[in-house]
Amino acid sequence: MAREIDPTFLELPMRRLAHTALERARDFGVSHADFRLERNRMQYVSLHDGALEGAQDLEDLGFAVRVVLDGAWGFASGVALTDDEAVRVAETAVRVAQVAGAMTRRPVVLAPEPVHDDVTWVSAYDVNPLEVPLADKVALLSGWSHDVLRAGIDHVSAALQQVQENKFYADLAGTMTTQQRIRLEPALEAHASDARTGRSDSMAILAPPVAKGWEYLSDGSYDFDGERAALPDLLREKLAAPGVEPGRYDLVIDANNLMLTIHESIGHATELDRALGYEASYAGTSFATLDQLGTLQYGSPPMHVTGDRTDTHGLSTIGYDDEGVQTQAWDIVRDGVLRGYQLDRDMAATYGAELNGGRSNGCSFADSPGHIPVQRMANVSLQPDPSGPDLAGLVAGVERGLHVVGHKSWSIDMQRYNFQFTGQRFYEIRDGELRGQVRDVAYQATTTDFWRSMEVVGGPSTYVLGGVMNCGKAQPGQVGAVSHGAPAALFRDVRILNTTEEGSA
Repeated sequence: MAREIDPTFLELPMRRLAHTALERARDFGVSHADFRLERNRMQYVSLHDGALEGAQDLEDLGFAVRVVLDGAWGFASGVALTDDEAVRVAETAVRVAQVAGAMTRRPVVLAPEPVHDDVTWVSAYDVNPLEVPLADKVALLSGWSHDVLRAGIDHVSAALQQVQENKFYADLAGTMTTQQRIRLEPALEAHASDARTGRSDSMAILAPPVAKGWEYLSDGSYDFDGERAALPDLLREKLAAPGVEPGRYDLVIDANNLMLTIHESIGHATELDRALGYEASYAGTSFATLDQLGTLQYGSPPMHVTGDRTDTHGLSTIGYDDEGVQTQAWDIVRDGVLRGYQLDRDMAATYGAELNGGRSNGCSFADSPGHIPVQRMANVSLQPDPSGPDLAGLVAGVERGLHVVGHKSWSIDMQRYNFQFTGQRFYEIRDGELRGQVRDVAYQATTTDFWRSMEVVGGPSTYVLGGVMNCGKAQPGQVGAVSHGAPAALFRDVRILNTTEEGSA
């Protein structure tokens, strides 16, 4: 199905403003200048017990100019779409660079990039969810909610987050890109209590956020009906489940849990600015420093992790990044060894020769026209073993262990090294067979010990592309959406805590 850029975005005076701003920046002898006009449309709908709780529509529209002058960055933004404002913003960006020059110890140099002349890219979707009537969304979520309530659950919350992102980029080198992407996140969570034990708990569907349209909710690519029907009994079983006995267990971890472990222990750890110590906001720096490239045994030999900004329905997928770089896929970990990082043009100019042939791998992104682009995470994914086992085959290889399903809370240190993760459901494994649920489980390890303990990687049938819509980075804070694919996998001899016992100790 052919998809086109929203015509109301194309009607904005982006080309004229870009020409005005870039020519004014050129007057000051800048070595680089780029212009970015952006419109983000967002809608969030939430229901409680099947009744509409809130519906919010937001739009963020504006433009930004970024320059390099005498080796220093300058940046400014504005919201009035006029020629005068374009001139003012360009001049402000230049003045910022002039002030920053005195504080810049390492001159900014941008890695070369081929010119991409007036190209267009649109993400893969069929129906823009922002064009679906609100009444249809409320009816769908209300129906889901009442299905769960009729099964005897105390309360249920439901939500739908939708984003349409449009970007126009132009620079003095001649690159010009116009892009549009859609992303969607449905949520349904059941809440219940057990009068016998006094416990209260919740359980949510595991449907990942995706770069798809409204069709995601009905095209059969995810079993919403089956998971919704199972939710009440799964929650009741969890409420009645015994607490886990602490100790060391083999773990069969589903993709829907492993994606968050990948995000925290690999995705953030291999952002090059963190590895270099330039960035520490939100997620700290990284133990995976550049001097360990090609030598750090990150995990076991079956471990193959890629960075990819081209995956069809990935939340981080785009045609061209916010520096005009065409996006790519590359190895981050291969055969268990650290092989690459995520980088932008500035880092690529200094470190790119040994990482990506001297070129950026397209990881620059700003979440709004008012923010400067920074290096952001690609879709970082653990690849399945083409001949690997299915879930039953993974479980069959365990005498005493746990099967981990869904993600929940997590904790990791500021070097992305020592961590602890919980999950939504944990099933006991005995002699190669799944038993009932246990609760109050957390697994704990260091990043390298954990990934080195991965003995078997599941096959393609176990692979799921998960993700998050709200990854934070930078100051002022920016939010990015990113996907993480993973198969189920078997990890040996991992430390398990009983969170209730730990909390009362």
